[in-house]
Amino acid sequence: MPLPETGQNTDQPQGSAGLPIRPAATVILLRQGRAEPEVLMGQRGAAAAFMPSKFVFPGGAVDAGDAAVPLARPLSAPCAARLGEDPAPAALAAAAIRELWEETGLALGRPGHWHAPEGWQDFAARGLQPDAAALRFVFRAITPPGRTRRFDARFFLADAAAVAGDTNDFSAASDELSHLHWIGLAAARALDLPFITEVVLSEITALLRDGPSAAGVPFFDNSGTTPQFRRLA
Repeated sequence: MPLPETGQNTDQPQGSAGLPIRPAATVILLRQGRAEPEVLMGQRGAAAAFMPSKFVFPGGAVDAGDAAVPLARPLSAPCAARLGEDPAPAALAAAAIRELWEETGLALGRPGHWHAPEGWQDFAARGLQPDAAALRFVFRAITPPGRTRRFDARFFLADAAAVAGDTNDFSAASDELSHLHWIGLAAARALDLPFITEVVLSEITALLRDGPSAAGVPFFDNSGTTPQFRRLA
């Protein structure tokens, strides 16, 4: 049976089964390879509590301090409108940039000096201020009940040309993701992926081929007991 589709955004969902749903942000970094577009992916550790051993895009939960991070340039107005207000679009953008930096050592930033809060000092030490202008909101998904962690994840697509520095240099990455590498969109489908990552790869392939859908950003809403699919227009 088809899931209902609406054009309305939702308020921040409440978790079920005793687990809170934490807001999160993910970056799908894209560049043109020799034969096809490539995305950056890494593998979670075998002992990780959430999605062990799976290949994923860089991303993670929004931190309390992300909302106070001054962005060199904001998200586009259409992206901000589709994201809604809870949490603030700027906080989601900052979280996406921070997680990309922590997990890969790649920085979406512009030259600038600013007072960096905890978690951002190494980023600021490179003389960079986080820049959200390259981020494009393309997907949203809430982790279904029954998982060890639950997230309300917003996925942002970004052109690797916006990275300050060498896109093959992962020397500043943390150890949260291993096997960081660029891989073609088609080849990525053969990796050991979470289900939602397979769906996002399919959506990105269609987006690059056909352009954005007039219906809006896909949203897999598992906040309740009945899964819903809707569009954020």
